[in-house]
Amino acid sequence: MNDVSGNEEPSNLDLVANKCDIEVVYGTPKRQEIINIEVDENTTIEQAIMASGIIEEFPEIDLTVNNVGIWNRAAKLKDIVKDLDRIEIYRPLLADPKEVRKRRAEKAKEEGRADKITGGRVDPRRSKAGEG
Repeated sequence: MNDVSGNEEPSNLDLVANKCDIEVVYGTPKRQEIINIEVDENTTIEQAIMASGIIEEFPEIDLTVNNVGIWNRAAKLKDIVKDLDRIEIYRPLLADPKEVRKRRAEKAKEEGRADKITGGRVDPRRSKAGEG
């Protein structure tokens, strides 16, 4: 509908087009939460997380420590969300994966489950050939 000045009033369709439906998710080993919210276009990930209220549900979330992503892809807090995005807040790792693998390999060597030289699986043909 036009007003006297000639400007068009926004229709309901225009207003809906400026909103994005998103999910904000976080989980611990004992509890997971998925919060569906509607945000304005050009909302950052950080703004969407704050608007969702998930930080009140999980006070351990620290956006200076926890990494975030959208649909399992790393993202930055300043990235803009799009309609139907799923914002994921990741917990910090408890152990460095490289260190865990290294300790597991050392243990396997000590237990004889891994070759002491190569670190690979023990070749049963080599151990029998050396005995004879």
